[in-house]
Amino acid sequence: MLLILGLGYSARRIAAAMRAAGWEVTGVRRAASAEARAFDDPAVPELVGAARAVLSSVPPDPATGADPVLERFGPLLAATGARLLYLSSTGVYGDTGGAVVDESAPVGGGRRSARTAADRAWQALGATVLRLPGIYGPGRSALDQVRAGTARRIDRPGHRFNRIHVDDIAGATRAILESGAAGVFNLVDWHPAEPRAVTEEACRLLAAPLPPLEPFDPARLSPMARGFWAERRVVAGWKLARCTGYRLRHPDYKAGLRAIRAEEQRA
Repeated sequence: MLLILGLGYSARRIAAAMRAAGWEVTGVRRAASAEARAFDDPAVPELVGAARAVLSSVPPDPATGADPVLERFGPLLAATGARLLYLSSTGVYGDTGGAVVDESAPVGGGRRSARTAADRAWQALGATVLRLPGIYGPGRSALDQVRAGTARRIDRPGHRFNRIHVDDIAGATRAILESGAAGVFNLVDWHPAEPRAVTEEACRLLAAPLPPLEPFDPARLSPMARGFWAERRVVAGWKLARCTGYRLRHPDYKAGLRAIRAEEQRA
């Protein structure tokens, strides 16, 4: 049985992929629902002990910086014989000035100190850590932003980032579980790009007009956006294919957006 703690956007896709592969999957989230138990359900500790694998997609608490899963279940996870996996962030690498980093690079130099601490704590438990960049997929992509009128084109040449399609998160997680590969893995696409290029491709696919090109002006950005633009890095993900044989279904944003658009048209 795979126990997923934090049944959110990416974790739901992982659950579907693992069920399709014949796994029993149980989900846990903040509040109980038809598809998941509540985080404080008294049966959850027993599920942790019975699981063949436990995956956490729960981020650190924004107020305290603590990892809620480790705070509540840390001793149980340390004692279990289950395979442990943790969905982390490539933000732990911080700003590299646009230089390429892989899994061997140091972490902890960026603004995500709580995420870095959680990343290290899960590694200390023997967990396989999957570091994710910007996640997109059906219902959560530049296509949706263009349709909603919220897409922006900010002119900052050379400010490139990696992304990952949610279905490749699911596919890579399955490959890691089934291959027995362990350690730290960057789940990233192969062609990092400037954010404006992604918006432009979404407009092309929708035959929509381009938003105006804006000069980069931190004063006009939200605090969250300023944090995003304050860091530059390119993340390499070759280790995934080398250790598991998994090849991305959507190796760049163009392939990913085309697949989402095709799915929308079929629906």
